[in-house]
Amino acid sequence: MEPLEIMLNQLREVARSAIELVPQLVVAVVVLIITWLVAKGIRTLVRRAIRSRLRPSLRSLFVNLSAIGIWLLGIMIAAIVVFPNLTPAKLLAGLGLGSVAIGFAFKDVFENFLAGIIILFRREMRIGDFVECEGIEGRVDEISIRETHIRQPDGQLVIVPNALLFKNPLTIRTDLLKRRTTVVCGVAYGEDIDSAREVIRAAVEACETVDGTDEPVQIFACEFGASSVDFEVAWWTGSRPLDIRRSRDEVIAAIKRALDEAGIEIPFPYRTLTFAEPLPVASVREDPFQKEQDGV
Repeated sequence: MEPLEIMLNQLREVARSAIELVPQLVVAVVVLIITWLVAKGIRTLVRRAIRSRLRPSLRSLFVNLSAIGIWLLGIMIAAIVVFPNLTPAKLLAGLGLGSVAIGFAFKDVFENFLAGIIILFRREMRIGDFVECEGIEGRVDEISIRETHIRQPDGQLVIVPNALLFKNPLTIRTDLLKRRTTVVCGVAYGEDIDSAREVIRAAVEACETVDGTDEPVQIFACEFGASSVDFEVAWWTGSRPLDIRRSRDEVIAAIKRALDEAGIEIPFPYRTLTFAEPLPVASVREDPFQKEQDGV
């Protein structure tokens, strides 16, 4: 009977300890309920305070961080109420060791999280911008805490970790409303260079997609090509990729049409073959049978 009595005594001790903890557990539950109400109120206040000052993702971050801070404080108070021997110093020490272990385990997650916060504070990259980074190019659809969604020109969605955008050079193609683009146009060596330049200039300036209000059209003779004197034609147009393609299409068609109307030759590639010794010329005899076949 001794083992049974020992077990019964242990059960009585456990029941007595549980009954003694009931008031503390009730107080801890009340603390958690108050924490939930305070966290809910803090979320509402923070959301109203920063309604129009920050990006939606950044506002959501601050709202969630404020609620998490309130919950951590409430849980610490509830734990101290239930376990009086547990001091705030011990809790903070435990949280410190736990955070170090979690940090090593989720290094990449926290790296993307911190990079996302920095990116969200940047004003250069906005939703709808066209960007390019490490061969990934497209329109920014969404910027979140951990990742950025980039819609490529062919419609595919690329989810990019924020650490990639933060640690590598990032090109924002639509940072300005206008962007300069260029094409190369060649004219024959026998044409007058100055006349060809003015014809090209007039054709480009007449295009609707060319913005010449602030920056003029620039035309420079850039090199002696294999079959032509090449001009670099530069102008300003919309910064979106579709704007660039439309403008290049219109400008190339206008230059071709203007040079044709002015009688200025756009040469085909020429190739001159030089031999060290004269080549013998062989005559080709007429085939009588072939004449009969041709009806001659």
